[in-house]
Amino acid sequence: MATPPHILTLVILLPVAGAIALAFTRRGADRVQKLLGLGVSTTAFLLSLLLVQDFKPIWSMQFVEVHAWLPDYGITYKLGIDGLSLWLVVLTTFLTPLALLGSWSSIQERVREFVIFMLLLEAAMVGVFCALDLFLFYIFWEGMLIPMYFLIGIWGHERRIYAALKFFLYTMAGSVLMLVAFLVLYRESGQRTFDLHRLID
Repeated sequence: MATPPHILTLVILLPVAGAIALAFTRRGADRVQKLLGLGVSTTAFLLSLLLVQDFKPIWSMQFVEVHAWLPDYGITYKLGIDGLSLWLVVLTTFLTPLALLGSWSSIQERVREFVIFMLLLEAAMVGVFCALDLFLFYIFWEGMLIPMYFLIGIWGHERRIYAALKFFLYTMAGSVLMLVAFLVLYRESGQRTFDLHRLID
């Protein structure tokens, strides 16, 4: 099977589309919502296997996508993977349907919201592993923390509110420091870009 164009974007957007579709399902249709989430996440996994099929053992980023986003600020929508991020993407798309299967009988309340957050978490994690623009990476990183916070705070076990609050405070502090580092790198490089490769070179 040939790899479709913009496959990285497709792997990211598929779970987002699934989450949007789930938002329009009626509350109480738990089985349908679980099946939809499982079907979307499994499809994302099958798509990620196409990356393995067409990945070449060469020293360069592959499946690169570049689109202008905010050119005045040097921000681009740039995705790509290397030999390490390839397997992180595959692992993420593999574990998401497994996590949904593992929670099949244990999650009985707010099933729709749970599946939505799981799919959004998957999309954001894949984006983190594929982003080649630091600003885009930061967006995906923050997008990943939001569903994690709700998953911990709503469906966690004992002291889940405490755990969610602690998670929020630590990750927020780390995110602010990371953003400051990106801005300093942007300014000191003199290249007015967040493109990771140009900053490193």
